[in-house]
Amino acid sequence: MSPNNQIDNQEALIIRRANLLVESRLCSIGHRSYNHPMPVFEDKQEELEHYETMMGVPRGRLAVTMDTITDAMALVGQHGVYCQSQRWPGKPVMDIQIIMKNLTDAKELIQSVMEELKNRR
Repeated sequence: MSPNNQIDNQEALIIRRANLLVESRLCSIGHRSYNHPMPVFEDKQEELEHYETMMGVPRGRLAVTMDTITDAMALVGQHGVYCQSQRWPGKPVMDIQIIMKNLTDAKELIQSVMEELKNRR
């Protein structure tokens, strides 16, 4: 297998986590009717309780938001492994690069708010 075809350990972990996330989402929404949104507070109840207890309500909710964005990044990253740019082999297609940049920027903004809230305590 050539180096270009190998997926390093970090990418393999991301792919495994993304697959588990997708499977858990499919299992958790299987009993609900199609096109009816699942309230985030029900879906993330355990995580919210955990982080809100540790960090307070605002920072706890932001922490869960960060985890959700990280999960989305894992899914987009998995897609990027298979959708390579024709112009720049080894790089994801441009839309995936843009999505990843926006998700990264969102995480940075959330982290800055979390730090600001922490400093106000």
